Amino acid sequence: MGVLLHSDHVMADPSSRPAADTVRVMIVDDSLTVRTVFSRMIKLADDMIVVGTASTAESGIAELAATSPHVMLLDLEMPGMGGIEALPKIMEAAPDTKVLVISSLTADGAEATIKALSLGAADTMLKPRPGGFDDDYKASLLGKIRALKGIRPAEAATAASKPLSTRATKSPQVVAIGASTGGIHALNLFLRNVPKNFDLPILITQHLPSSFIPVFAKQMEMAAGREAILADEGVEILRGKIYIAPGHGHMVVRKSAGRHVLGLAYHPVKSGCMPSVDPMFETIAESFDGKVAGVLLSGMGRDGSDGAQSIVNAGGSMYAQDAETCAVWGMPRAVTELGLATAVLPPAELADALVDNAGAGAWK
Repeated sequence: MGVLLHSDHVMADPSSRPAADTVRVMIVDDSLTVRTVFSRMIKLADDMIVVGTASTAESGIAELAATSPHVMLLDLEMPGMGGIEALPKIMEAAPDTKVLVISSLTADGAEATIKALSLGAADTMLKPRPGGFDDDYKASLLGKIRALKGIRPAEAATAASKPLSTRATKSPQVVAIGASTGGIHALNLFLRNVPKNFDLPILITQHLPSSFIPVFAKQMEMAAGREAILADEGVEILRGKIYIAPGHGHMVVRKSAGRHVLGLAYHPVKSGCMPSVDPMFETIAESFDGKVAGVLLSGMGRDGSDGAQSIVNAGGSMYAQDAETCAVWGMPRAVTELGLATAVLPPAELADALVDNAGAGAWK
């Protein structure tokens, strides 16, 4: 089946066209059932329209120019061209379209999903088992679609005009990175730009389902060219390593007998995230006495902004991804608007700025 364009959404009468802030969605999935269920969910939202559906990646790509979706729901496992192969072509044909990957729960599904996210897919939803398309799933799906539409350029320009922070007074001994929606692609770009002889330990909290974390850790290891270790109670923080928050707990930092060690915490936090960036930032600011370079990459919400305040108050520095390169400019926007950011840049340039500012103690 080719693309089904919905003629009721392409109207000749300008007065009946969707409002400018209506989210335009395309669904690409080889399952008629999935396309139908997703279409019904989206049509129930008064701020969204389905501009097209397709059963193959090839037909979806062919219709991108005509439909101009803000968000594409993309199945990874389809006959013909799979989602992974299609993704670079989609991003080339429609660079402003955000791709929400619909992935399976299997180990192979996790690997494919992490690869898609590293290539530039903005976010992921697990495809539920039969009967799993309930109200909670619908709310989560619609929430992700709304977030991916992004903010207006004027809003981004206003927020980005906030003055940069000049409050950092201490050279870092550690780098702590928080990321969420769109963060895996940003992390890949950031870590590839960190030189091998820059050997400060790097801690990463990325919002992901637990089943994805081992694959994600391998991805970070490849991008950075250094060993990645899953955080656990009592693990010592050593130079030249990367430490990854698990999916089931917050990664926290303590001082023990003169060493910096990791711990896990499970308390609820303001953002509702598990793991959350805030506990990592807050505990690292205290245990490293502010000698911290914090980084906030693409992600929805405000997770990390309270912890960023702790880092800056203790004499550390904060780096934030810019609006133009974020899938969702939520977490970096919060620290930018609070005037906490030392630099607001695309991920690779952010790595350059951090490395340039780190001082002689950051190198082997």
